[in-house]
Amino acid sequence: MSARPRRRTRGLSVVVLAGWLFADLLLVLALVSMADRPDPKANDKPKPTRSPSGSPSPSPSPSPTGPQGVSREPEQFRVKGDDTDALLRQIRSGTEKWRGRTAAMVLTFGGSQGGTAYAHRVNGLLAKARPEMFGGRTATDDFHDLSEAPQSAVVRVYFFTRPGE
Repeated sequence: MSARPRRRTRGLSVVVLAGWLFADLLLVLALVSMADRPDPKANDKPKPTRSPSGSPSPSPSPSPTGPQGVSREPEQFRVKGDDTDALLRQIRSGTEKWRGRTAAMVLTFGGSQGGTAYAHRVNGLLAKARPEMFGGRTATDDFHDLSEAPQSAVVRVYFFTRPGE
């Protein structure tokens, strides 16, 4: 008997195709089940009350509620220099107009090739400068920007949205 070489099949085998089909089916089912969920807040609408005259009185508008999101547009300020106290003052001054808001994410772009280390230093000072704004829930990331001057940084802050925004 002569050994015949096995014929190689071109394309994907049936088992591989079945696996991909199964994975795609699971993805579609997951998406359908997520889209099929009713809005849990839909039935929370207040019912109009009747005034003593018998006519319905307007119900007070409810305050917006719901999950907190993150704004799509960042706010931005700049800092420069090496002195820690000066950096803290610049952070406080640069974020003054957003007092009362909470930062969700901060992207800091330090200038020059050592910019990542400088950005890390600035991010480390944020909570010290404004603990109510840059608390434990704030994510930070350090970058460098070769077009910026050394010992300077652009700080982009993405805030949590307020309910109803």
